[in-house]
Amino acid sequence: MALTNADQVIFEEVLGVRKMILNRPKQLNTLSYEMLRSMYEKSRAYEDDPTVKLVILKANGKVFCCGGDLASGYTYVQLGHWSFGASYYRKEFCLDYLLATYKKPLLAILDGSVIGGGVGISIHSTFRIVTENTIFAMPEVLIGAFPDVGASYFLSRLPGFFGEYVGLTGARLNGAEMLVFGLGTHFVPSKNLKSLEHALEKTVASFGSPSVATMSMIINKFAQVQVKSDSAYLRLDMINQCFCGESCEEILSSLEHLATQVQEKWVIDAITSMKSANPLGLKIFLRTIREGRSKNIEQCLETEYIAISNLIAGKISHNYYEGARAMLIDKDKKPQWVPSKLEDVTEEMVAKCFSRSFTEDDDWLPLQLPTKTSGTHVGASKL
Repeated sequence: MALTNADQVIFEEVLGVRKMILNRPKQLNTLSYEMLRSMYEKSRAYEDDPTVKLVILKANGKVFCCGGDLASGYTYVQLGHWSFGASYYRKEFCLDYLLATYKKPLLAILDGSVIGGGVGISIHSTFRIVTENTIFAMPEVLIGAFPDVGASYFLSRLPGFFGEYVGLTGARLNGAEMLVFGLGTHFVPSKNLKSLEHALEKTVASFGSPSVATMSMIINKFAQVQVKSDSAYLRLDMINQCFCGESCEEILSSLEHLATQVQEKWVIDAITSMKSANPLGLKIFLRTIREGRSKNIEQCLETEYIAISNLIAGKISHNYYEGARAMLIDKDKKPQWVPSKLEDVTEEMVAKCFSRSFTEDDDWLPLQLPTKTSGTHVGASKL
């Protein structure tokens, strides 16, 4: 039996606490348009409600969220106009921005995979709880697009050129690695999560409006620190040496040279990923993350929206649809990229992805991020 729109996200109210629970476990909690719409409306209402002291974001099932519902988006675009796809991203980016600038404490429980769009709705939370089940990834270049949902902002804030590594290869990080790089704020064993929630609810009920520091102290009672010896942090120097390159070609060449000097799986995996990824998406992302270091979250989302709209419009390349076909629809996992090689992606092609030539299309609407009243983001460890 299919879930109704109302069932896709469950909203719970406890004294002073509100919960948004992703509820499409069979679809890996991928974000449908309806989910984005309802979460946006509820999030705005919670932010303006003086009785709400804490908002908790979590999910039912074994994953947190494996990104946007691109398969449905692909179908909608095939049946109608490319701007249908742009409207999905417009709604998604507005939710991402709202949560990135939220004035109430947000707690995201990432007990399972958090990928793509799932990162976008959780990465700016005041508290980002990771567990032994957590897997983080931004694999958009492997499915025809590029890391978006503000990735040019939050990945560019990671140490050195680690953000380039994560975005250009789709590399996966575990919960302990997320903690080391600041993508997570606390490591809490999965078995302790229910007790943690109960303790926070009790604290809010007792103190009315506990400070972020007080809530952090509560979380620390359930947290533990564990970092595996093969942590990505231990190879950061080599990652920096390779991913500081000025072009994707230079980065790939550096990786191939490193592979002749060291026998490490992550190097081979990075080479394999970049060679199988959408070449145009790789170059778009390298430009957005390099420019993103000097932009705020609003500017990053606006730039990403123009670029993703160009990809969806299909006037420069059809790789966005080829990736969706190969990885999500037919699932043959053999996308035929055009252009198929990095060296065939010209600077002119990349520049066109950031142009606004399609804005003359009456069906396309510009990104209008929500206006916020005075106040600042509450984040305890904002990226």
